[in-house]
Amino acid sequence: MRNSPWLVASYALVIIIGFLVALPNMLSQSTLDRMPSWLPHSRVALGLDLRGGSYLMLEVDRNDLVNERMQGLLQEGRRVLRDKNINASAIRRQGDAILVTLRDAAQRDQAVTELQTLSSPINTATMIGASDLSITTPANDTISVAMTPAGIDARVTGAVDQSLEIIRQRIDQVGVSEPTIQRVGSDRIIVQLPGEQDPARLRQLLGSTAKMSFHLIGQAGQPGVTMLPDEQGNQYPVLDRVELSGDRLTDARAAFDQQTQQPIVTFRFDSAGATRFAQITQQNVGRPFAIVLDNKVLSAPTIQTPITGGSGQISGSFTPQQTTTLSALLRAGSLPAKLTVIEERTVGADLGADAIQMGLYTGVIGLVLVIGFIFVLYGAWGLLANIALVIHTILTLSALTLVGATLTLPGIAGIVLGIGLAVDANVLINERIREETRKGKSAFAAIDTGFKRAYSTIIDGNMTALIAAAILFYFGSGPVRGFAVTMGLGLIISMFTSVAFVRVSMVWLAGRKKMKTINIKPLIPFNVYNKHIQFMKARFLGVTVSAVLSLASVVLFFHPGLNYGVDFRGGIQMSVKTQAAADIAKFREGLNTLGLGEITLQSFGDNNSFMIRAQRQEGGEEAQTAAVTKLKDEVAKIDQTATVQGTDVIGPKVSGELATAGFLSVFIASLAMLIYIWVRFEWPFAVGAIVTLVLDTTKVIGFFAITGIDFNLTAIAAVLTLVGYSVNDKVVVYDRMRENMRLYKSMPLRELIDKSINETLARSLYTNATAFLALLPMAIWGGSAVSSFAIPMVFGILVAGASSIFIAAPILLFLGDWRTRHKAKVDAAEAATEGGKRPGKA
Repeated sequence: MRNSPWLVASYALVIIIGFLVALPNMLSQSTLDRMPSWLPHSRVALGLDLRGGSYLMLEVDRNDLVNERMQGLLQEGRRVLRDKNINASAIRRQGDAILVTLRDAAQRDQAVTELQTLSSPINTATMIGASDLSITTPANDTISVAMTPAGIDARVTGAVDQSLEIIRQRIDQVGVSEPTIQRVGSDRIIVQLPGEQDPARLRQLLGSTAKMSFHLIGQAGQPGVTMLPDEQGNQYPVLDRVELSGDRLTDARAAFDQQTQQPIVTFRFDSAGATRFAQITQQNVGRPFAIVLDNKVLSAPTIQTPITGGSGQISGSFTPQQTTTLSALLRAGSLPAKLTVIEERTVGADLGADAIQMGLYTGVIGLVLVIGFIFVLYGAWGLLANIALVIHTILTLSALTLVGATLTLPGIAGIVLGIGLAVDANVLINERIREETRKGKSAFAAIDTGFKRAYSTIIDGNMTALIAAAILFYFGSGPVRGFAVTMGLGLIISMFTSVAFVRVSMVWLAGRKKMKTINIKPLIPFNVYNKHIQFMKARFLGVTVSAVLSLASVVLFFHPGLNYGVDFRGGIQMSVKTQAAADIAKFREGLNTLGLGEITLQSFGDNNSFMIRAQRQEGGEEAQTAAVTKLKDEVAKIDQTATVQGTDVIGPKVSGELATAGFLSVFIASLAMLIYIWVRFEWPFAVGAIVTLVLDTTKVIGFFAITGIDFNLTAIAAVLTLVGYSVNDKVVVYDRMRENMRLYKSMPLRELIDKSINETLARSLYTNATAFLALLPMAIWGGSAVSSFAIPMVFGILVAGASSIFIAAPILLFLGDWRTRHKAKVDAAEAATEGGKRPGKA
């Protein structure tokens, strides 16, 4: 029981480096600038929910890509066959294929050969050189040309790669600092922009394909003419033929007309474009000339004179901001395909600042409560656990800095929960040392045995929580992933601070003070030890009450049901704050006149804050944007002091995916817990843990139904965390039962279970209390952003603590008794069989 100097030095080095890495997060920018350059200067990046900004998820429109490719194949196919004198009676599009009907079936092979020249090779990691087209001959005189699935995937991949660069250029053009643009999956792009942003402008900037073209105006009803609208809804008969493409633009700038002083956009062509533009204007003087962007007419001026300078201007009913955005779109170039905004979240800077303040306050209060509780429990030895706890918090912050993680509000909740779980290890160790001391062991022997006996329990408990965190990270998104990262890091770091560091410190103190025994006394004398409560007498009552409550929760799940958040049902969610107390009835009356379908309002926090929810609007993303604008305008009209502090817009595709991933993650986590407990213990322990887990989870779901708390992604994080925590709590009791089964092989199972529960009662109460105290301030003052996590977690901790004693243990007893009776029957049957085979006596 001696500490190696090298071990102590390495621990000290880790703590010092961790402190230096975390230090910049605690200093102001001015102080940080004055620090020596050789010291760390990096900080934890704050998520948009803490610093404000906008988050958009864009998806490449596959149908648009296929449609564009098919239209090109239709034109190119006609040209190729015409140039090779191959006569076709019809070339038409049928669904996602081009059908070519030949006049002479003898030309089929030649036609197939020429059409194959229209294919493009696929160059991906898994497929190189293959054709993107499938050409078949369903009849002697018919040829079908379609894109292969691999060809579509390759085109989507190329479109995403090209779109990433174009989006980056567009954002740079309008001067947004520190944007985050990244690819997600095969066909999606995430864009995060910090600071105050106008969601409507962002949609226009990022979602517009910006395919600009110049067309002559024709006559309505004639072939080759399409009616296209302008911003005011006026219709123009635009010829389908593109006279000049926007690809020839070299520059576009926002400006003001020198005569009218109206906002305009000036543009300039390259040399080839300037020559073609001059030809068009020379040949069509007196004809209207439409400038079209994404199938909308920007303007349709009449050509007065030939324009030979290679430049022009676009005028219309623009605002200065609109001309800035339009010029940025034209300069950056057109997107290769339409991008659809399938998810949008906007957080105001004020709301972000409030979230930081509330997160810090509740986190610090939770930390103080836990520190105070540990000090009361263990007196002077509690100070060592509290020092370890402070080091744990600092190292968690430094780890987040080193891995480049983004800290979100749920991430702060993860740190707070990590504090509670880290203290669990100290409680287990101290209680084990107390127990060994009561057995008469010396100081070093109690420390050694206490750590050894507690270690397996700590490992099992942390593993179950890490499984939940890993699954949450895999299936979660955005802030919920931030929670999983902080909780996972906190659990790993607790193995160093709560186990390794505390062990070295206790050995050093015991040696320095030359202690004969370790006497861990509470600050306030109380005794929960040496109890002989017969818990199993109440097993039928406990299981019955739990089953009734769970059945009631299932009924509540169906009626009235859960209050699903916008994450799972899609639509629009908007948080609003007013200077005076909000008149909810007045807002409801005004908003219901907008014709946006079902609109619900819900107060949260103080009397000045409320949430608006509107159903998903029909008509695509433009309808969503229009609905958001209508809601904001009406809110301002009803109360001019009202400010919109955050907006979430979730499409049906994303909401369906989030719901599927959420429920699947809970199922997989439960299955993972079953396997882990089965491997680490025996099958009766695993069955008892899972049955109890189902009962615990159903009660939490019932709690959501009764309280009406939003059931959203954060709620899924709470359920998943409780899955891990519930099993963690069972492990404490199960570990002692397993230990006692080895020590008292002849003791009846009922007495053994009662003995094990009594021996771990203090430990169970204290570990539940620390997690409860850590999260309680966040549940009370954390606000709406974390209410779906903190409040159910506080409830779930109480449920998990009670179920470990009154549900998990009785189930284990029932299974143990059944196994004993079953074994007795098998033994009796075998004995009877053996007896029947013996020969009778003479």
